[in-house]
Amino acid sequence: MQGQARLAAGRTNEGATPFGRSHTLDFLRGLAIAGVMAIHVSQSFPSNIHAVDFTFVCGWVGVNVFYFVSAMTMCLMWTQRTSEANPIRKFYIRRFLRIAPLFWLAIPLYLVVNGTGPSTNAPDGIGPLQVILTATFLHGFWPDSVNSVVPGDWSIAAEMIFYLVFPFVITAFGSRRHLYLALAIVLHLVNVCLFKPWAVALFSAYYGPGNEAFVWNALHISFLNQLPIFLVGCALFFSLRDGFAKSDATIFAGFIALSFVADRATGSHEFHYLVINLVLGAGVAGCIRLAIRWWPLEALGRNSYSMYLSHFAVIYGLRQIWPLTDGLVSLLIAYVVTAALSYLVARATWHLVERRAQDLAHRLTASTAKSASRAETVATANIALNGRSAGA
Repeated sequence: MQGQARLAAGRTNEGATPFGRSHTLDFLRGLAIAGVMAIHVSQSFPSNIHAVDFTFVCGWVGVNVFYFVSAMTMCLMWTQRTSEANPIRKFYIRRFLRIAPLFWLAIPLYLVVNGTGPSTNAPDGIGPLQVILTATFLHGFWPDSVNSVVPGDWSIAAEMIFYLVFPFVITAFGSRRHLYLALAIVLHLVNVCLFKPWAVALFSAYYGPGNEAFVWNALHISFLNQLPIFLVGCALFFSLRDGFAKSDATIFAGFIALSFVADRATGSHEFHYLVINLVLGAGVAGCIRLAIRWWPLEALGRNSYSMYLSHFAVIYGLRQIWPLTDGLVSLLIAYVVTAALSYLVARATWHLVERRAQDLAHRLTASTAKSASRAETVATANIALNGRSAGA
């Protein structure tokens, strides 16, 4: 395991990585949350201009940008802490305390705002099962738990399951980026050819006629369909750090060809989703390589998690009091107001919740290092003392 950790560390310790500063990663997070807010604002405040509404709807790719940035950030954090004691335990503590506190606060908030009755995402309503699965981050594995308790929580489910498996994947693969791509290809094909056809039939029968679209969408946003994005993000991290090779392009081309054949054979309709994600990945890598930054988006990016959770409530509240009729002006004003209010909420939750959770994470993960340091100091002192005694 230590050998794989050193392999993953690679050039990071030499300072040859393009990830030396987080400005571009913050920029990308800001871009992602801007896109996510765009689609949801346009759904509640449509301009009724097809081209404009379509442009705003394309903001759905923001979640996928989050996935790429998350994978790269995890790789960066891991490679910078290769000498840390108990890295897996500390990784879980940091990630859990980064995500869980705000998410758990969002659960009762949205149960009050949206109620527990039947909805598009929960045809039979919300019960204890949906709440328990959501609170334990397992909601991504059951269709009517996805997006039913907390709006947009499908991406939180995918993130948390990725965090669960990430330490084992990077420990096993190290910096060998072709292994990440190979696993991404295998999982994509398993999902398209085996899992999804079986799951569609199973859940369509379970929920009954008329719920086919609901089932298909739940499986489309399931973790198994999202995991290849994270794995491609890990491969891109090491490609950016260590340099791209012709073999990378060959593997990506093979990935696209295999996905096309599988899509045609099964009718899974996931080929276009894969291609869009690979294009997004190239864009994310390009932004990092060019060190693109813009401070307004960086500010949003540093607060993107809270803004993601809160902007649904902000939109709901605005919709209740909005004085303007639907149109372009209404859409643009609603977007600016939503972004501003969500940012203010995020700043408040940072001081009230997130900062405290991160301080706790720091204390929990630093204690072992301090104990180990003290033990090492004592051991060194004893060795020196014994040496002096022997010399005397």
